[in-house]
Amino acid sequence: MNDTRRTDSLLRPPARRYAGYALDLDGTVYLGDALLPGADEAIAQLRGDGARVVFVTNKTLESARDYAEKLTRLGVPATTDDIVTALDALVLFLKEHHPRSRLLTVTEPLIDSVLTDAGFTVVSEPEESDVVVVSFDRTFDYAKLHAAYRAVRAGAVIVATNADPYCPTADGGLPDCAAMTAAIEACTGVRAEAVVGKPSLHMAKTCLDRLGVPASEAAVVGDRLDTDVAMGRAAGMAGILVLTGATSPADLTHSDIRPHAVVPSLKELL
Repeated sequence: MNDTRRTDSLLRPPARRYAGYALDLDGTVYLGDALLPGADEAIAQLRGDGARVVFVTNKTLESARDYAEKLTRLGVPATTDDIVTALDALVLFLKEHHPRSRLLTVTEPLIDSVLTDAGFTVVSEPEESDVVVVSFDRTFDYAKLHAAYRAVRAGAVIVATNADPYCPTADGGLPDCAAMTAAIEACTGVRAEAVVGKPSLHMAKTCLDRLGVPASEAAVVGDRLDTDVAMGRAAGMAGILVLTGATSPADLTHSDIRPHAVVPSLKELL
């Protein structure tokens, strides 16, 4: 069977429409700085049919405002209320489980600002911390690894924003949060207490709160089986896979995670 016929045999359009859609960004709506073909038309049609649409990402390098402005610039009008990031799930988790904890961050500066604005204390001395927060960090180095090691050895727990091993980009991708988390877990011998982004129920709850619809009336649409589709299935939402990003037809064949639907791109979602 040639590649085209093999791909066609795996495609399965959604069986119904949903009142709410949580759309992944990288690899689903756009790739790098380019909108994927037909994404703007599909999103406009969903909205025109009365569906609530939010955009959900594990990537923590930009603020909700940055994402909204990027989408608008690419031809998909969006506001900050339309954006759900792993930082939203992180703040929710910390407020519920570690409300008065002091945080040591292995992150980029944006996350320090978000956590401080949310009322948390960010410390620089490892032994003063209760929680080590780990995220996608292009400034990750040995000094940060050593600080996290000292903090965990002194009793701090590890909380990570997401489990993505890499972030898809037009030039092949960048190491993501899972790489930083694995380094800290390896040297400390301690596993993260929670990974709060996709596919966690913390992220699912954040999406459903923003959509304002029950799980049975919502769908998660994305390019990853182990984050987007898995989160949808675990939370009682539909999990719909698009083949414009990280997942290939071969990956789909060998995975135990079964999407409710498989489409070539957002353009074919409807």
